[in-house]
Amino acid sequence: MGKMHEAWQGFEGGTWANEINVRSFIRHNYTPYDGDESFLEGATQDTLDLWEQVMDLTRQEREAGGVLDMDTKVISTITSHGPGYLNKEKEKIVGFQTDKPFKRAMHPYGGIRMAEKACSDNGYELDPEVSEFFTTHRKTHNAGVFDVYTPEMRACRSSHIITGLPDAYGRGRIIGDYRRVALYGVDRLIADKMEQKETTRSAMYSHVIRQREELSEQIRALHQLKEMAKSYGYDISQPAKDTKEAVQWLYFGYLGAVKEQNGAAMSLGRTSTFLDIYAERDLKNGVYTEKEIQEMIDHFIMKLRLVKFARTPEYNALFSGDPQWVTESIGGVAIDGRHMVTKMSYRYLHTLVNLGAAPEPNLTVLWSVKLPVNFKRYCAKISIETSSVQYENDDLMRFTHGDDYAIACCVSSMRIGKEMQFFGARANLAKCLLYAINGGVDEVSGKQVGPEFRPITSEYLDYDEVMKKYDAMMRWLAEVYVNTLNVIHYMHDKYCYEKLQMALHDKNVTRWFATGIAGLSVVADSLSAIKYAKVKVIRDEKGLAVDYEVEGDFPKYGNDDDRVDSIAREIVHMFMEHIRKFHTYRDGIPTTSILTITSNVVYGKATGSTPDGRKKGEAFAPGANPMHRRDTHGAVASLASVSKLPFIDAQDGISNTFSIIPGALGKEDQIFAGDIEVDLDCAGGACFSPTLFEGLDGDGNEFAE
Repeated sequence: MGKMHEAWQGFEGGTWANEINVRSFIRHNYTPYDGDESFLEGATQDTLDLWEQVMDLTRQEREAGGVLDMDTKVISTITSHGPGYLNKEKEKIVGFQTDKPFKRAMHPYGGIRMAEKACSDNGYELDPEVSEFFTTHRKTHNAGVFDVYTPEMRACRSSHIITGLPDAYGRGRIIGDYRRVALYGVDRLIADKMEQKETTRSAMYSHVIRQREELSEQIRALHQLKEMAKSYGYDISQPAKDTKEAVQWLYFGYLGAVKEQNGAAMSLGRTSTFLDIYAERDLKNGVYTEKEIQEMIDHFIMKLRLVKFARTPEYNALFSGDPQWVTESIGGVAIDGRHMVTKMSYRYLHTLVNLGAAPEPNLTVLWSVKLPVNFKRYCAKISIETSSVQYENDDLMRFTHGDDYAIACCVSSMRIGKEMQFFGARANLAKCLLYAINGGVDEVSGKQVGPEFRPITSEYLDYDEVMKKYDAMMRWLAEVYVNTLNVIHYMHDKYCYEKLQMALHDKNVTRWFATGIAGLSVVADSLSAIKYAKVKVIRDEKGLAVDYEVEGDFPKYGNDDDRVDSIAREIVHMFMEHIRKFHTYRDGIPTTSILTITSNVVYGKATGSTPDGRKKGEAFAPGANPMHRRDTHGAVASLASVSKLPFIDAQDGISNTFSIIPGALGKEDQIFAGDIEVDLDCAGGACFSPTLFEGLDGDGNEFAE
């Protein structure tokens, strides 16, 4: 092993000292924490003052209609804007996307019309020179996509059978390993990328040419990152020397990414255990106090809450607000069996107390049976008090991704710095079912969108006939969907490449090709109604099926009833099997997610009445949730239905948005909050929603570890 950098004094060496390997650094140096939250410190006066300023700006933004300020002239890049501050004297961690807080940046590379509309719909006008340049002289990602789209792709997009395609903005779901900036410094990362470029093949095949160009772009981005940090008075060329620098360096890496891209899921990664290593060293050496470290984390999280992009009202409607999905993954278990909860895990969650509850960043606990009980109790406490914590099943995902993965967006898991994802919105499987019944004719517009299959003409729907036609229609939809995504990601790499995020990845990256499902519970219940009840078709004057009458009762998804749960499972498997049949861009590994957190409302508006009794325009249930008010057998039964879905076919993630009041578990608030350990200590039980899937695979079988 070579000589240790002076910034690494006190750290245990390992592979990480000789090659870019943050996981190795964490494995050799982190300290699992089994204690409770009693060490935590409250907010400092500077923190309270800064947050009061943020709240005032938030009020002004709300009164202004949702946007306080917007850049209409300067194109956002890593180095486009000078430094911005809330209060330079009080901020321990600095940096904004533009030269002042709450000023939204302009990102025209994804699509100039989207940028123009984001301005005009919010009362601003994009600089005419910018519009002219990106219309006449510089092609955008969106322009490239629509040059290639087939009429069929356009029709699917317009009818909303494929919805939320990232064809006019940054695709997101790429997690740069921002920890590398802190651990190694940018100069080391540049040297590593230059070596990677030098070791590419000499035969200039197209993929070699592309790789060499991308590596050149990555090197350029790293130089720009140094320049951006320098404008704030920091030299990030060398490794961080202490906790404050580690947090600041890491944040600069993330800041550079959000200055360059406006992706729909600009997640942070898995940083708390990494930063705790610096904090433990500094506490031991008396460099910082616990109060000072908590203040740094409070200011860091504050900055993450203030990430803002220029969006259109349609985008905000699709996602019911202005989300960024700045997801941070906390906890989990290492491959060697040690849990990865540290004091920093507590500090991150404690920001929800010091700063108040907030949806951003999306603090996500990687839940496992092996997490220490004190931390489980604290998670439950914070969940009850703030409703701001997300839980993911580490015992499930660890088998696929190891112990250094993180969540992009809401539920998409990937190894940090080694994997990325081609994000792909949703296929509306409920609408696809209606296309199967109507022979490819859209039930809302009356247009022929899908293939002209023979429609079902019987008065009552027959399960076997419907399933045969549905399977064929799903195959058609899967092919159009995959080809559409191939176009989008080809053009995004060409015209809107994420050079800084990819600079914080290894040379050879595994790519996930993500698709998604919307309306699963609608489909499951519809098919259940057809199979177990009688569904009469109501047709309009043209013979188009526009409504349905259900005669009799039928099992409904969300009640732990295998009759319908097996249908939901089968649909996920069928769709994924079709997806796997088609070529994916850059050999991306196909997968799907069952995920709609808020967009289920928009999907429902675009979909006609369905055979389960749902009426035209009514919202779908979110993600893998049961349809509204149909889970009648309690929380455990509802969650058990979700647990039966096959993770092997939905490795991009299965979302279950679950709200519960303590009284639903038979306890009063005061008693429940003080007696939570009784529930959380029960082994393998379903006492509290995060524990339901502990140690279970997608089939509900115990893992053999």
